[in-house]
Amino acid sequence: MSNCFSLAATWNRFHRFTFSKAGLKSTTTDLGDGTVMHCWAPKAHKQSKPNLLLIHGIGANAMWQWKDVISPLISHFNVYVPDLVFFGDSYTTRPDRTESFQARCVMGLMEAQGVKSMRVVGVSYGGFVAYSMATQFKESVERVVLCCAGICMEEKDMDEGMFKTKSVDEAISILLPQSPEKMKELMQLTFVKPSFNVKTVPTCILNDFINVLCTEYYQEKKELIHALHKDRKLSDLPKITQPTLIIWGEQDQVFPLELAHRLKRHVGENAELVILKNAGHAINIEKTKEMYKHMKSFLMDAPPPPEKLNHSNGHKVD
Repeated sequence: MSNCFSLAATWNRFHRFTFSKAGLKSTTTDLGDGTVMHCWAPKAHKQSKPNLLLIHGIGANAMWQWKDVISPLISHFNVYVPDLVFFGDSYTTRPDRTESFQARCVMGLMEAQGVKSMRVVGVSYGGFVAYSMATQFKESVERVVLCCAGICMEEKDMDEGMFKTKSVDEAISILLPQSPEKMKELMQLTFVKPSFNVKTVPTCILNDFINVLCTEYYQEKKELIHALHKDRKLSDLPKITQPTLIIWGEQDQVFPLELAHRLKRHVGENAELVILKNAGHAINIEKTKEMYKHMKSFLMDAPPPPEKLNHSNGHKVD
């Protein structure tokens, strides 16, 4: 198989070219203690621009999840795109699997890059990490965008039927697919209207993407997901104080919309909630332009007064 053409590997190389052409360079930072972090960082850091950190979710490496917004964002920000631990070229020998550990690793990376203050965007699992960064490093994180991140979920939500899956292990079997059938389930779960017919994707293509993107650090990624869920209680979650934008797909089947409202209530008046219609969990792919529009407006402009903060595609959310 190693001598055969791989569509996924070809796309991986194309994304690397795209990131490089946009003005980013591939960097690797040894944090010590057995932890190495990979990050796409500006080839030329400009002091006149604010710093923007983009944190990916569970799935492929960072390039695949942020490829569609890199070019427009770079014209406004010094953009940093790390691979979280056990994704891409980032790894650790330490046993910690919590999002707070991921947050400390990302912050260590940013400090090594000489970045002291930043605006942070996290999608899905990356939102958990972004939230943890905002609680641990209040002076460094200026604003936060959380996209379809079920930060306010509780362990009991699974037993009470909030999710499509009945157990964490069942969720893992879909979120980290190891067969073509599970890959199709993942696409059906995360998109409302895929740009292609999921049922007709050739098995060889699905196997190729699984081999290239879903097999490395499989056990460690399972542990990351279990750590998110185990003993999770809303009462244990600290509140963040930074201006916060919450963006959610109205038909998200991974983290249902109730979790968006729960997060808005938890953060309080500092949070703005935008709900994207006809969108599922993968809003960074399915609703790229809308997501970018709201991100850019929030990250660049002064935050609006609290009474104007809740919108659903431009309409007030009660």
